[in-house]
Amino acid sequence: MRRAPGRDGSRPLHYRRGVPPADDPGTPLTGGVVKRVAALADGRELVYYDDADTALPPGRRIDERTLDARPPTASIRQDVLTGDWISIASARQGRAFLPPAEADPLAPQSPGNPSEIPDRYDVAVFENRSPSFGPDLDASDPASGYASAALAELADIGLGRSRPAVGRTEVVCFSPETRGSFGTQTVTRARTVVEAWADRTAALSALPGVQQVFPFENRGEAIGVTLHHPHGQIYAYPYVTPRTHRLLDAIERVGADLFARLLDAERSEPRLVLSGEHWSAFVPFAARWPIEVHLLPHRHVPDLAATSPEERDELAGLYRSLLRGVDAMSDGDVDADGAPADGTPYIAAWHQAPVHVARDTVRVMLQVTSPRRGPGRLKYPAGSEAAMGAWIGDLVPERTAEHLRDAIGRAS
Repeated sequence: MRRAPGRDGSRPLHYRRGVPPADDPGTPLTGGVVKRVAALADGRELVYYDDADTALPPGRRIDERTLDARPPTASIRQDVLTGDWISIASARQGRAFLPPAEADPLAPQSPGNPSEIPDRYDVAVFENRSPSFGPDLDASDPASGYASAALAELADIGLGRSRPAVGRTEVVCFSPETRGSFGTQTVTRARTVVEAWADRTAALSALPGVQQVFPFENRGEAIGVTLHHPHGQIYAYPYVTPRTHRLLDAIERVGADLFARLLDAERSEPRLVLSGEHWSAFVPFAARWPIEVHLLPHRHVPDLAATSPEERDELAGLYRSLLRGVDAMSDGDVDADGAPADGTPYIAAWHQAPVHVARDTVRVMLQVTSPRRGPGRLKYPAGSEAAMGAWIGDLVPERTAEHLRDAIGRAS
């Protein structure tokens, strides 16, 4: 296996020590965002994304911690009954679990908190210390057609099949604050996060062995969140995910213009909740979850890396408004202790086209889902959903769209 970039000593000295120099101009990106590449004490990649109106200086402090060696790359095993690949990543058992704010591992380092990020930041992205995929990458020669060969091999099915879980798992910190979400950020900060997603999608798609790139945000303890810090993650998978395989089957049966037809239909329905020049959000016709919203670009775009600066500008504000509306649907809720609920629990998932196939038919799509089915009430996927994949919707999608439009209005 080939190790991920940044572990072979090939970086200039200041980057190997984990810090951009004070005179580093960085890399200008769209929207006025500036990218600065560094490394953590154990060699993991760290990337700072500075806001267009940042007050931070170019230089960053060195990560001076002494860290244990990274765990070995996990394995993926195939379920012969479905063909699905399952990552067996036992190192994840040691990750932080709801630490107090003063021990937040995603806050900038301080004398009392040797966290993962050595200096102040606007937005920061780094390799997960206990990843589900990686740090090893596929050692095959890209010129040898390894991508198509790997996809064909992965599509086979049989007993006892396993292989290394190559790829990458990254953490995306939306803010240095210790609580919040994407929706609680300013529009400027939201634009920086969108730029980071687009840049990381391009970078991870270029890594050997990566077949699909998936940015997402988990919000709320009901979802299983273990850190309240405003952050998301990006998985760079060594296979095309089961959800995407089902989508590819649907496109083959319905037609290559499936997304265009879907968007045209939904934009004329009462389930539409937000629309701009470049993006529209709607509650889907057959929503599985009590709260479920899809967001699509108006033109065919396979992933966030392929979006235009204008599309990213609009997305920052529109997506922020959508999530603030989702949060407002929990106004008046209380938690198990009787305290006001900290927003609506949700999963915000960016479904992107696979890296090597279906780029001209799969359109990037955001899917926001929440198990909240009423004040203090959650939907738990149980017998029918979890065991059979046969979903039963608790709420009428048209009514959900009406409530969400009202909540967006209250939150604006």
